[in-house]
Amino acid sequence: MIRHLVALRFKPGTADATKEALYADLRALDGRIEGILDFQSRANVSVEDELVRGFRDLFWFDFRDTSVRDAYLVDEVHQAIGARIVAELEGGANGVFVCDFEV
Repeated sequence: MIRHLVALRFKPGTADATKEALYADLRALDGRIEGILDFQSRANVSVEDELVRGFRDLFWFDFRDTSVRDAYLVDEVHQAIGARIVAELEGGANGVFVCDFEV
């Protein structure tokens, strides 16, 4: 299984409703891409502010394997959602950190 972890640094003032709508759209990819096992989103509650560097929002997908992850990466609906997310981030693409690992 591959866990695809994404940390986000939203622009100050981004509404929680905006974030939740984006997460709901990501969650809906489950019905589009076979092999998505789970989707979760959370707030980063670390007290290590200097190390957090503003990355206060997280989401992750669990994919059955790398082929599912790769299908997700090129999926046009995912890419459109990703563009909407990047538009809400402080620094655009510099406001996202991605990490994939085997579970």
